Amino acid sequence: MSQLPTTTIIGLEVHVQLKTATKLFCGCSTKFGSPPNTQVCPVCLGLPGALPVINEHAIELAIRAGLAIRCDIPPLTKWDRKQYFYPDLPKGYQISQFDLPICADGCLEITDPADPDAIRRIGIIRAHLEEDAGKSMHDEAAGRADSRIDLNRCGTPLLEIVSEPDMRTADEALAYLTKLKEIMTHLGVSDCEMQEGSLRVDANVNLHIDKHGQRIATPIVEVKNMNSFRNVAAALDYEVERQYAEWEETGHTIQTHGKRTFGWDDVKCVTYPQREKEESADYRYFPCPDLLPIRIPRERVEEIRASLGETPEETRERLQSQYGIKAYDADVIVSQGRAMVEYFDAAAMASGDGKRTSSWIQQDVMRTLKEQGSDIESFGVSAEQLGQLLSKVKSGELTNDRARDVFKHVSENGGGIEDAIKALGIEAVDDSEMEALVKELLAANPKVVDDVKNGNQKAVGSLIGQARGKNPNANPQKIREIALRLIDQA
Repeated sequence: MSQLPTTTIIGLEVHVQLKTATKLFCGCSTKFGSPPNTQVCPVCLGLPGALPVINEHAIELAIRAGLAIRCDIPPLTKWDRKQYFYPDLPKGYQISQFDLPICADGCLEITDPADPDAIRRIGIIRAHLEEDAGKSMHDEAAGRADSRIDLNRCGTPLLEIVSEPDMRTADEALAYLTKLKEIMTHLGVSDCEMQEGSLRVDANVNLHIDKHGQRIATPIVEVKNMNSFRNVAAALDYEVERQYAEWEETGHTIQTHGKRTFGWDDVKCVTYPQREKEESADYRYFPCPDLLPIRIPRERVEEIRASLGETPEETRERLQSQYGIKAYDADVIVSQGRAMVEYFDAAAMASGDGKRTSSWIQQDVMRTLKEQGSDIESFGVSAEQLGQLLSKVKSGELTNDRARDVFKHVSENGGGIEDAIKALGIEAVDDSEMEALVKELLAANPKVVDDVKNGNQKAVGSLIGQARGKNPNANPQKIREIALRLIDQA
């Protein structure tokens, strides 16, 4: 029997870790990778008598994020306790926001994956602040079947962004997540490092099946805590197939079985049931007695709005028009975040050559950052130094190869461009010295001369490597020009 017409209904809940140095309600560090249970205090553990104090930076970052996704920022927001038990939540409750979130009623526009000329508008119901729980680790010591708890993440600030169920395919979900991540990193709201848990996704999905004009909705499944876009797409595609097969076999609908919570097994590539879905009443929300509501003045909201600067789309368009680089190159630079855009701007201005700067950043800078495990903010070659180096390439003072030697020297040893040129023994080669070198090579390579005279100018390329072997500072382009001229005159 052929499958009935089906519409997939997808809504996403995205947990974005805010880029603060300390936790949401205490002064403990949010640094990733520290030894377990070394970044905890009585406040983030909820010990008796310990009172939370709000991190103002988290409030500002949440407002920045909300404005960027076109949310309203209500004048009053408050904190609530969400009651539930997990081994990695020692308080037994989470400080979150229930009925008065800090951001509400926004939207995000994405390019329709099925039609690049069309725009899809994805509604955003709310974005609220909450603290994270700890982390349970199971069976990490080989053969010991042990379980351990790391509470370092307890109290880490999260902004949970909840979309309307407006997405219809896994590709649309990926487009939404990609754009949301880009905005958050571009604004400096979050680093969105998914492998570090800074961005996690819960996906709500069900099907609307059209059976002879009657719409049948399958039970909603929430697939929890996915930490890669690849897993989100795979889980959504899997759920579409699984839910249809389940409906055919059991006839379960949203009226008979409501909502359920599933996990995703990225080894077996299947979803699996965890528990029946809790409703808000199950969490017994009540206002947090330890924290006062927050009034957010309109003036402060407008100050933050004015500080947002360019959107990623605006930056892409500016880089193309201002520096003449391709759309793909602008996209690569913008996707690295605002700090990389600022680095590119400064380097391109210093070099006077946007295209060459774009190429070097995408190849040499990004490769070196990856090798060093570093980021652009702490990179050893400043934007001004890269611009100075590339201006020498542009003027012909340095070849690309020698410039790369200088770049590598500065990135590994520090210091200035001129210091590195001096340390590497790079000297300008005058034309008479270059011509003497080429004459010597032509005399030693008569076949090259014959080949060029017979119309094969590419044959002269074999002389360049020999010339660089005798003098690393020799300019390959000049070698080629002089060689062709001398052969023509012979």
